[in-house]
Amino acid sequence: MRIPAHAVCTAIRDDIVSGVFEPGGRLTEEVLARRYGVSRVPVREALRTLESEGFVTTRRHAGACVAEPTAQEAADLLELRVLLEPLAAARAARRRTDAHLKVLRGLVRLGQERARRGQGEDLRSLGGWFHETLAQASGSPGLIALLTQMRHKVAWMFVVEAPARPVESWAEHGAIVDAVARGDAERARTLAAVHADRAAAAHRLRQRPAVSTSQPAVNMSSGRH
Repeated sequence: MRIPAHAVCTAIRDDIVSGVFEPGGRLTEEVLARRYGVSRVPVREALRTLESEGFVTTRRHAGACVAEPTAQEAADLLELRVLLEPLAAARAARRRTDAHLKVLRGLVRLGQERARRGQGEDLRSLGGWFHETLAQASGSPGLIALLTQMRHKVAWMFVVEAPARPVESWAEHGAIVDAVARGDAERARTLAAVHADRAAAAHRLRQRPAVSTSQPAVNMSSGRH
């Protein structure tokens, strides 16, 4: 069965984000094809996509390599995210469906419950699901794609520390959902901006140790992506 390029792209991106392939490391088509058990064609297509996303760069005499973002690029990424997440919240207030609202309220209930009980291990994933659903509720495919790409890049560039006051953080999530439910776009935008600005303070640049790229083959047919 031919593995589609988008699945190979997801697999390579995941390995870049998780540190399997370190910044500056070479990404040769032959090695990647062997790792993921595919031909070089979908690997080549995936590398082109990842280059357009900023995860991969092409160097003269070296070929494709993992990009090496600067501290300024990382700071710019957070600043852009702080601008776009409030836009997504405002559009969600105008375009959300009942299904989106149901999921958002369910996530807020779970997050507030876990925060009160001090079950911090679940809060990061719940927060990710919350912001992903809020973006989906915006009904803007381009904005959704940008925010999804940003989440991948933030995970790659930064260590995100747990909120100092998780109960207050999830209360902010709840207030955003209330504004979205009322269709109050400006209120949703303002609350999301305050929340995003506070959350940005919990990000610190990731320092990566050297990681060997000599890894066992990955079974792409296992539904990894």
